[in-house]
Amino acid sequence: QVQLVESGGGLVQAGGSLRLSCAASGSTSAINTMGWYRQAPGKQRELVAAINSGGPSSESTTQYVASVKGRFTISRDNAKNVMYLQMNSLKPEDTAVYYCYAITSVPPTTRQYWGQGTQVTVSS
Repeated sequence: QVQLVESGGGLVQAGGSLRLSCAASGSTSAINTMGWYRQAPGKQRELVAAINSGGPSSESTTQYVASVKGRFTISRDNAKNVMYLQMNSLKPEDTAVYYCYAITSVPPTTRQYWGQGTQVTVSS
């Protein structure tokens, strides 16, 4: 089992910045992928960014939805079991509830866990 707790959401003006955090606890050594989804009112949930842990001899890899590339940066501090989403140059269309997730893979079982969500509101 993995528990995820998000923090860092809030209200910011367009052009501003926020940093979201997602603290993981439990079976964190089994986590191989973490990321962020968001869901705006009346819209489907979309994947914003994800980061894979990589392996003993490889660096982690990241991916972003096109609309946030160059503005958002996802990172992980494995020692602290915390994932971050640094959001710069925020736009009103970034307004949404942001959910962190983690995927564990202990063969043959793969599981996905979710945080409770944190509201991000960008005013114009």
